[in-house]
Amino acid sequence: MSSTHFGFQTVDETEKARRVRGVFDAVAPKYDVMNDLMSAGLHRAWKAYTVLVGDVRPGHKVLDIAGGTGDMALAFSKKVGSTGEVVHTDINAAMLSTGRDRLINAGVNLPTTVCDAEQLPFGDAVFDRVCVAFGLRNMTHKDKALAEMCRVLKPGGKLLVLEFSQVAQPLRKAYDWYSFNVLPKLGKLVAGDEASYRYLAESIRMHPPQEQLKALMRNSGFGHVDYHNMTGGIAALHVGIKC
Repeated sequence: MSSTHFGFQTVDETEKARRVRGVFDAVAPKYDVMNDLMSAGLHRAWKAYTVLVGDVRPGHKVLDIAGGTGDMALAFSKKVGSTGEVVHTDINAAMLSTGRDRLINAGVNLPTTVCDAEQLPFGDAVFDRVCVAFGLRNMTHKDKALAEMCRVLKPGGKLLVLEFSQVAQPLRKAYDWYSFNVLPKLGKLVAGDEASYRYLAESIRMHPPQEQLKALMRNSGFGHVDYHNMTGGIAALHVGIKC
């Protein structure tokens, strides 16, 4: 069997999917609260900027991958209007259920499906925009997932990858201290789960930094890729265009 990383641990590839599912089963009920605590509320600004850069227009068809609790899908639904469509997906049923309930409570009913980003159940060149916010780092074969995202995009379509990334050097020491000393304790206090939030901190360090992810996207079929660092590189938005 091939091995991969689960945080700082080395595990079989087949084991990673099960463990990641367990993490998000555990954090789903408190995911929004913890996002606010983890980022001091900044994730809302990062997501708003992603929607702005996405330039989603009425009539567009948008795929939200690893859509979790539905905040990106909700934002995109306001842009596509009655003539467009947003498809809300996640590999984790608990996260997707939480998101679907949130969307319905907001008066929005979107197509919702559990699916694996490495094997998307959609045809070629279907979507105008594809978005994955804070989900790519949890995928085992990022190259396969990115190639699938490219496949389902129409020519000229955009992929938006919002993810935690490599922090600027002057901030790293303080950021590491916060991530490994404060964040797991917040997880235990608020969500009753210290281990899952330690994994989330570790998974950020194992994710490809900005330039490596840019190259990976280019190798996965995107003709043009650029990225925008936010808050000193704590998060980065990579934008790929299918030529």
